[in-house]
Amino acid sequence: MSPELKYSPIEEIEKIHTILTSSFLAGLTRPLAYRRKQLLQLARLVQENDDAIEAAVFADLGAAAFETALTQTAPCVAQAIRCADSLEEWTKSEKPQVEDWKASWDATVYKEPKGAVLLISPWNVPFAISLLPFMGAIAAGCPALLKPSELAPHTAQLLADLFPKYLDPSAYRVANGAVIETTKMLSLKWSHIFYTGGIKVGRIVAKAAAEHVTPLTLELGSKSPVFVDAQHTDIAVAARRIMWGKQINAGQVCVSPDYVMVTKDHLDALVSAFETAYKAFWPDGSISSSSDLGKIVNAAHLARLKDMLARSEGKVVVGGKRDGQRMEVTILRDVQLDDAVMEDENFGPILPIVPVEDVNEAIKIIRERPTALVVYVFTESEDTKEKFLGNTSSGSLVLNDTFQQLAVHEMPFGGQGESGYGCCLGKYSFDTFCHKRSYINVPIAADPHLQFRYPPYSLTAYEMVAAGVKQPIPKI
Repeated sequence: MSPELKYSPIEEIEKIHTILTSSFLAGLTRPLAYRRKQLLQLARLVQENDDAIEAAVFADLGAAAFETALTQTAPCVAQAIRCADSLEEWTKSEKPQVEDWKASWDATVYKEPKGAVLLISPWNVPFAISLLPFMGAIAAGCPALLKPSELAPHTAQLLADLFPKYLDPSAYRVANGAVIETTKMLSLKWSHIFYTGGIKVGRIVAKAAAEHVTPLTLELGSKSPVFVDAQHTDIAVAARRIMWGKQINAGQVCVSPDYVMVTKDHLDALVSAFETAYKAFWPDGSISSSSDLGKIVNAAHLARLKDMLARSEGKVVVGGKRDGQRMEVTILRDVQLDDAVMEDENFGPILPIVPVEDVNEAIKIIRERPTALVVYVFTESEDTKEKFLGNTSSGSLVLNDTFQQLAVHEMPFGGQGESGYGCCLGKYSFDTFCHKRSYINVPIAADPHLQFRYPPYSLTAYEMVAAGVKQPIPKI
């Protein structure tokens, strides 16, 4: 355990669960004015402690202040304000269209909070991935417990210290710990669990949620592929944008480009473009004293990356050096599909280039592998775009850039298949923690028109309802 991080006692976790559940039953978090205040307080939490957050993230990840502002603090402030300003619109009840004879039934869909919820966040983007889904819980009117990762101890402890200073502790709490504490949290009855992390722990969380039949969101990682349609794109721009996305948090991001496919006749040109981009980004190398590239967070993960590189038969054309917890952005060419670096998600600064015959082979490779969280395609061709839209599946499809789908908070972000299920960001986080409750009020005065349904059933009544079976079906 890090000396900076205080683990929550088991009895305290049970107490928090009781407090949050009681607050929900008492209706504390339902009023829109209350939700708006808490969301704006969350924005203030980030804004007023920006320096402390940047220092904590640097201590845990070695991330530059620019990167923390770009990917964590600025998005959190903007999104909290956006959620607060959108509450009235998001919470409006819906009036579905019904048949004329049901018009007096007042058919309505209400958006209600699910109840007390649990969010378990990862170490790699510790503030943004903790707070962006958490905003959805606040907006939906749910009391919530946040469990940050113990592998980012400075940020986890800072969150625990700041929450009670800005948010209502009757409804919003942080509990810290490792396996024992998280296991205890998962043993309790929640109204929704939101987990972000790896698939191995994701399966454990899903099993625990199933014990209470608890709704679950899983945001997992994957080997997110990139296809460079070299005949129909600017290779230099593609290389810059791919390398930029790869170097964020030293590749330790679920949406990091994992491997690149390019046709064999354009392989040399892409390698040359990567070499040029690398020298432009880091004239002295990506782990030099002048570089802002982050560190590999834990020793076991660093050992795994070293082992992958050692076993790889790909040729290192960019990077390849290591220094303590830092590893250069490393690009390998002529990588085969059964190579060591293709076995699992890299989750580090390693980028293999897989040569393919054409776009169809690239699509075939993507289809034969587990569903990716993101598929990246660099092309100006409408035909190529349509091929990927119609013939691949993924959580997101991003053309001509990397990483940027997280910057569009008006769109859903989430996985599919082995990359997870459920989604978040903005209104989609709100929807995650809402239950859409249908409501009708069948007038007593309508009873004479409902007599046909009461026993004993008559032939006339049967013929009336069975007529629906005989209605005409449109021609194909």
